[in-house]
Amino acid sequence: MNRLDIIKQAAQKAKAKKLNTTVEELQFQESIVKLDARKVALKEEMRLHKKLTRSVQKAGHQTAGSLDCFKEENMYHSEKDTARFLENSSYMDAYNANRSADGDY
Repeated sequence: MNRLDIIKQAAQKAKAKKLNTTVEELQFQESIVKLDARKVALKEEMRLHKKLTRSVQKAGHQTAGSLDCFKEENMYHSEKDTARFLENSSYMDAYNANRSADGDY
């Protein structure tokens, strides 16, 4: 036992004697106070969580699924659209440069 523990025990004994209880009873009461404080903090956190959940539900129309790019008519491109996009893009230039350098032409 170190010195600090001995001092804490002596302080608890003095406090228990002052309140006319035992040390065990005092420790129990202190644990109840700590438990109540944790319950209050948890309750506050749950209240904030419910508030956040409600705000997320209200913003449901702004989710990624509601964007135009996820609609069925915009999900797929024709071969013509794809070829037109790739013919002047840097992707195709890089592909052609690497293909020529590798000798796969």
